[in-house]
Amino acid sequence: MTDVYIVRHGNTFDKGDVVTRVGARTDLSLSSSGQLQAQKLAGHFAGILADGFSRAYCSPLVRTRQTAEAILAAWSGTPVAETLEFLREIDYGPDENQPEDKVIARIGADALQDWDEAAIPPPGWTLKPDKIRAAWRDLFEELAAADIAQPVLIVTSNGIARFALDAVTDFKVQPDSIKLKTGAYGRLSLAGGDVTLNAWNVRP
Repeated sequence: MTDVYIVRHGNTFDKGDVVTRVGARTDLSLSSSGQLQAQKLAGHFAGILADGFSRAYCSPLVRTRQTAEAILAAWSGTPVAETLEFLREIDYGPDENQPEDKVIARIGADALQDWDEAAIPPPGWTLKPDKIRAAWRDLFEELAAADIAQPVLIVTSNGIARFALDAVTDFKVQPDSIKLKTGAYGRLSLAGGDVTLNAWNVRP
C-alpha cells in the first residue's frame, strides 16, 4: 500500500493585499504567510513521517515548487520534486488575476457555487475536467503498480486537487468541501486498483 499526500501550496497574498483569482498564467511566489504555511507543513510531516517521502511531484508554478521544496527540506537525502504539467492550476480565462467581486459580476454567484461544489467550470474558463481526472487516475495507477513503501508527496493548486477525489473508490472520510485550503492536504492510500480517501483539508 502506498500513501499519497496531496498538498495545496501556501498563500500567495497576505493580509491587506488585493486578493485575485490566481490561475495557470499567474506565476506568483509564496507570500510571507504562505512561506510560514509551507514551514508548518514541513514541521507537521517531519513529526508524522520519520523517513520522509520517497517521491515528490509538483506543478511548474513557483508557488507549488516553493511549497514542495520547503517540505522536502525537513529530511536529508529526500528526492527532488518532479514537475508534472497536469498539476498546473487551471486557466481562469477572462477572470485570471481578477478580484473576486469582478469574477462574480461576470459569471454570477450560482456559476461559482457550481464550481466550488461540483467542479463544473464556469463559461470562459479553460480546462478539460475529463483530461485532469484521467491524469490523476494514471498517476495513481503508476504509483500503485510501483508498490512504494514510503509516502508520496504531490503539491498542486486548488483547481486541480479537487479532481483527485473523482479517482477515489473508498471514502473513509467524507470531505466537507471538494476544495483544499491553502497550506492544507489530503491523504489517500493506494492498494491495487483501490484509492482510499483517509483525510481531506487538513491544515497543520
